Amino acid sequence: MRLIGADGSQVGIVPIAQAQEMAREKDLDLVEISATATPPVCKIMDYGKFIFQQKKKTSEAKKKQKVIVVKEVQFRPRIDEHDFDVKKNNVVRFLQHGDKVKASIRFRGREMTHMELGRAVLDRLLKEVKEFGAAEQAYPDVQGNRMTMVIAPTKAH
Repeated sequence: MRLIGADGSQVGIVPIAQAQEMAREKDLDLVEISATATPPVCKIMDYGKFIFQQKKKTSEAKKKQKVIVVKEVQFRPRIDEHDFDVKKNNVVRFLQHGDKVKASIRFRGREMTHMELGRAVLDRLLKEVKEFGAAEQAYPDVQGNRMTMVIAPTKAH
């Protein structure tokens, strides 16, 4: 087997028994790095310390990653001015925090025949929050009695 020393230097090709003896002398472990290589590659190291460092690296990576949350704000096609402003301010706040926003319009009864009213509400929302976010798709998605659009935050915010 090809052996790598505890300091990372190449020891060379040695028999397994000799490699195990070298590891015992230094009070370390003999760990197989690559079994598929010919000859197999092994390294002398403190395996417990190696596992601890791996766990530490993964926990650091978890701390640094940002979880993307999708917040939903529901509108109606005939929404009042003040209600629209309150919900728009919520959308802006969510986008500033780095969350995606799913703006949905729920149609009831005869409102289904006037889908253009819902589209106008979404267009107005996009126009008023364009400095904080942009739509992921050009057109809203219609499923049943709902029209939805996902707004993602821009890089500046």
